[in-house]
Amino acid sequence: MTGRLTMYTTSSCGYCVRLKHGLERAGIEFDEVNIEDDPAAEEFVLKANGGSATVPTLLLPNGDVMTNPPLPALLKAVTAA
Repeated sequence: MTGRLTMYTTSSCGYCVRLKHGLERAGIEFDEVNIEDDPAAEEFVLKANGGSATVPTLLLPNGDVMTNPPLPALLKAVTAA
């Protein structure tokens, strides 16, 4: 665990872009990992989502995982983590 929020994305994910912009506006730092370039990251996303490569998938600093969350829910979870 990095102690930071990690966002798993793909290069063509519009939802990822929207969520990244929201996090940036909120001043939340995060690491981005493109699952198209990182087989281990793809495997993590597949396991987290029951075999589906759904992005954005987020790994919170406390180890919780959220998939395609609304920004308010993610911000609440990050501040609670």
